[in-house]
Amino acid sequence: MAVSAPPVISATSSGAGVPGGLFRAEPMYSTPGEPPRLTPNMINSFVASNHSGSAGGGGVCSASAGSGNTECRMVDMHGVKVASFLMDGQELICLPQVFDLFLKHLVGGLHTVYTKLKRLDISPVVCTVEQVRILRGLGAIQPGVNRCKLITRKDFETLFTDCTNAR
Repeated sequence: MAVSAPPVISATSSGAGVPGGLFRAEPMYSTPGEPPRLTPNMINSFVASNHSGSAGGGGVCSASAGSGNTECRMVDMHGVKVASFLMDGQELICLPQVFDLFLKHLVGGLHTVYTKLKRLDISPVVCTVEQVRILRGLGAIQPGVNRCKLITRKDFETLFTDCTNAR
């Protein structure tokens, strides 16, 4: 019995119904060129239209004039600038930011801080959506964060003392 060899398909023949052969000379997908870049003018116009004020160096920024709780200022705490809001005559600071700056290396995690707050009878204030947007824009909290709490300076000092004495 005779054995026949399989058919040979060349790269230029149109076998298997593929027009132009098995291999294409041009890529199937075109790679885009350099992605568009934001120019300084584009960035400045965005910042000017979304924030009324400067966030750097102790500046003040506010998102809307309708609520007095959206005025944010950078205040000095232990030599570091921290975001704060003035609410009902009290200065409230961003708890996740001060955790990241001062407490992270002292305690296991943010959950531990909330447990300490309960034990110390400290009640944080929940941020509004607008306040969270401002804090994200300032870099006080991570971009994906959609909730945040605020505490007074006095409460922070109590918490900080408790964390440092616990070690």
